[in-house]
Amino acid sequence: MTPSPLAPARFPELPVIDGVRFATAAAGVRYQGRDDVMLALLAPGSAVAGVFTRSATRAAPVLDCQNKIGLPADGGAAIVVNSGNANAFTGREGVVATEAITAAVADTLGLDPKRVFSSSTGVIGELLAYDRIVGCLPDLKHRLDPGAINSAAAAIMTTDTFAKGACAEIEIDGKTVRIAGMAKGSGMISPDMATMLAYIFTDAAVDQNTLQTMVGQLSDVTFNCITVDSDTSTSDSVLVAATGAAQVRVTQSHGVFRDALHAVMLDLAHQVVRDGEGASKFIEIAVLGAKSTKDAHTHAMSIANSPLVKTAVAGEDPNWGRVVMAIGKSGAVADRDLLTIRFGDILVAENGWVAPSYREDEAAAYMKGSNLRIAVDLGIGAHSATVWTCDLTHGYIEINADYRS
Repeated sequence: MTPSPLAPARFPELPVIDGVRFATAAAGVRYQGRDDVMLALLAPGSAVAGVFTRSATRAAPVLDCQNKIGLPADGGAAIVVNSGNANAFTGREGVVATEAITAAVADTLGLDPKRVFSSSTGVIGELLAYDRIVGCLPDLKHRLDPGAINSAAAAIMTTDTFAKGACAEIEIDGKTVRIAGMAKGSGMISPDMATMLAYIFTDAAVDQNTLQTMVGQLSDVTFNCITVDSDTSTSDSVLVAATGAAQVRVTQSHGVFRDALHAVMLDLAHQVVRDGEGASKFIEIAVLGAKSTKDAHTHAMSIANSPLVKTAVAGEDPNWGRVVMAIGKSGAVADRDLLTIRFGDILVAENGWVAPSYREDEAAAYMKGSNLRIAVDLGIGAHSATVWTCDLTHGYIEINADYRS
């Protein structure tokens, strides 16, 4: 598959995270000739935090993970992921599949079943051939490798055109702490918790409650601020694991760690948007001067999710009237006569009307870029929000029209 034109030049050099090992296998769940199962084994004492979709039609693996996060348990932990089948809308059989996979992982690796977290991504409504995954587990155990995170990132892809990874390295109390993560996602992207699938690992020592709070807060300003198509998945999950192998204790007061984790999560979130199905442009939408942060976010997502805004961007048309429309329909507080709109550095409108300095040819030239910014100042308050999206092209239709065929 040809990588998105917005893809990074290469997959980053992710550091080895002491206390976690990875392995992948080709189980043939849906895809042939490629790895489609990923296993990560975490050292004893690792803390695992997670945030999940709030969809009313959550998949069985999501519900299972939600039930396990925060439970007291000894020993190590594991994460197992398959691509190609979401194990969603599969009734009782979905629960059977999830329980069979997690029990088999626990048995193979000698873990407490409460410490095995699973995810499935792909087609909804088809039974998962979980026996194929279970059959791979002995081989996966044999090939666990601390340096195999690159292969793991590729194995979890579905319609993704490139594997997504991000990392950070910081110093705390004179010791090095590392963070590395992977994500998958390209369509059905409008998270209501976190993102499609993302797995992040650090060798810092962080207790579960602290890690859970931090991940939840950072998800709200990263993964919950992206959208490709306004559709929230049944399977969205983010798991963050802290192995403690660096012997550096992190608390809420360690801002440098929080900032590094935020940077990794935001990088992964941006990569998901850059791989939006059929995308040719990456768009930042900033809303300023709102009555509340919630209003600012609502307005920003209304603009980001508007098919008319997204298709105008795809056509490189600086149609600011569509931005005005999206603000008006959002339901959040706005005053037409106070609006200021900018495309990049170009002042398009002010005081509810086209700016006297506005030149259509300048705006049209700006829209030809692949990285764009639309800023709206509501002029009624001091709150703001920023979200990220992509354009809507014929490619999105082609990919999704043929998704199951």
